[in-house]
Amino acid sequence: MSPFILATLLFALGLGTTVTFASSHWLLAWMGLEINTLAILPLMAQHHHPRAVEATTKYFIAQATAAAMLLFASATNAWLTGQWDIQLVAHPLPVTLITLALALKIGLAPMHSWLPEVLQGVDFTTGLILSTWQKLAPFALLLQLQPTNSALLLALGIASTLIGGWGGLNQTQLRKILAYSSIAHLGWMTLVLQFSPSLGALTLIVYFTMTFSAFLMFKLNNSTNVNSLAMSWAKAPVTTTLAPLVLLSLGGLPPLTGFMSKWLILQELTKQELMPLATLAALSALLSLYFYLRLAYALTLTISPNTLIGTTPWRHSTSHLTLPLSISTVATIFLLPIAPAIVMLFSL
Repeated sequence: MSPFILATLLFALGLGTTVTFASSHWLLAWMGLEINTLAILPLMAQHHHPRAVEATTKYFIAQATAAAMLLFASATNAWLTGQWDIQLVAHPLPVTLITLALALKIGLAPMHSWLPEVLQGVDFTTGLILSTWQKLAPFALLLQLQPTNSALLLALGIASTLIGGWGGLNQTQLRKILAYSSIAHLGWMTLVLQFSPSLGALTLIVYFTMTFSAFLMFKLNNSTNVNSLAMSWAKAPVTTTLAPLVLLSLGGLPPLTGFMSKWLILQELTKQELMPLATLAALSALLSLYFYLRLAYALTLTISPNTLIGTTPWRHSTSHLTLPLSISTVATIFLLPIAPAIVMLFSL
């Protein structure tokens, strides 16, 4: 792809998210989401592979359905209340429809089935954009809606944590595992969104950092399935040593950064006297932890077959930028000790 076209598409991606962030009118917010969707489509289809084209088509259909639903719900709200303002959505019908449309946009369960299929069809860089940047604008709209639809958000959140954990158990493709990981983490954010928006934003940033590390690590190793991870040791020994820590941080084990958000969310749910929900969320984290442990085992405790057919690859110097991976890996592993300072910063 030409650098000028790439720069234009990346600018449009940033513009769409910024328009949605800055808007107080539903039509402007919808327009920002549409700019976002249209800018990512050429990036997804740039390799001209049947799987990439299929993934792009599925993504377009899912996003177009969500956008149509959002436009219909905001028009219904304007018809019922005479208001197009995002902050003034009070009627339960448009609130429910808008929440479901935004859930479909970001891939919350039970509207999640497009996300693993789409991520499986694109490369790691585009998958990273889909799993991180594309969640920002819908999440900002959910954040503004959240006081009026508490039961629905809790149901979507707990369903996502369970399905995100359950769906990843039987997967062998890394991109599908990362997609189910994304669904589970978004579920945790949705659970706490209405009780502590600042904690929801903190969880989103921690999730972005950990996902950034995981995607870049697999891209550096050029691994697409669990079996190919066994050859990582010969390609990048230092990265392979740190990879299990990144994966266990995604799983939420102490003393790693990923534990911070899960611990604070469980504390908040307990404060709100939602003990059964907190217990269910904590148990669902064990499901996710199983497939992260599986990946960590494949990375560090298995050796690639050294036969004539499958020889150990040579360790060549990489052409990828490793500084972003280094920074995000350090953040993914070592931020838990400064958790009080981070919480104070987000609660200002």
